Amino acid sequence: MALYEHVFLARQDLSQQQVDALVEHYKGVITSHGGSVGRVENWGLKSLTYRVKKNRKAYYTLMDLTCPPAALAEMERQMGLSEDILRFMTVKVEAHEEGVSAMMQKREERSERGDRGFGDRPGRSGDRDRDRGPRRPREAAEGGAE
Repeated sequence: MALYEHVFLARQDLSQQQVDALVEHYKGVITSHGGSVGRVENWGLKSLTYRVKKNRKAYYTLMDLTCPPAALAEMERQMGLSEDILRFMTVKVEAHEEGVSAMMQKREERSERGDRGFGDRPGRSGDRDRDRGPRRPREAAEGGAE
């Protein structure tokens, strides 16, 4: 059987439970056709680069599939008919990736760094007037005409 990585985008107005129900439904389609589903990663609600079917955000989900091509074709057919699925993409791979995906690694790195405010960057100052020195009155700056 072939190995695939499948990512789909679900509408923004669905709840997380409805997205999980979609995942379970498509898992059932794959297993009923003799395949299996490995890891499933919910990447959460993310902004889209451009509007897709009047949506500005979507729930992203990654699934690792081991299935015959017929099972994948049936799942993709059902996704194409579903109004809840905005887009999907399947890539055939040589081997499934071990551990978490790159998208989940980014999220973990961000949480390790912690929250940084604007003033935490070295060499930058939130109050630029402080670096300029004392202000002179306008007359003194122009030559002192009284």
